[in-house]
Amino acid sequence: MGSMLSTIMVALAQMEHDIKSERITDSINKRRAAGSDLGGRPRRITDSQIRSALHLIQNGETTAQVVRDLGISRSTF
Repeated sequence: MGSMLSTIMVALAQMEHDIKSERITDSINKRRAAGSDLGGRPRRITDSQIRSALHLIQNGETTAQVVRDLGISRSTF
């Protein structure tokens, strides 16, 4: 009797996991199609700051100086 109950509980847990996974996948696909934000980590620097930094480096500015000016770490840059 205990084995049967355990099997049923495992099956219900697996079903709930599958339903939750399907719901999350559908939500992501709908947000992607709508062009909405998918969340995630916010960016520390803007696209214009990146273009500016690349321009400075191409003109001979050191990487160390550029990252100091932007206030970010070298690894982030």
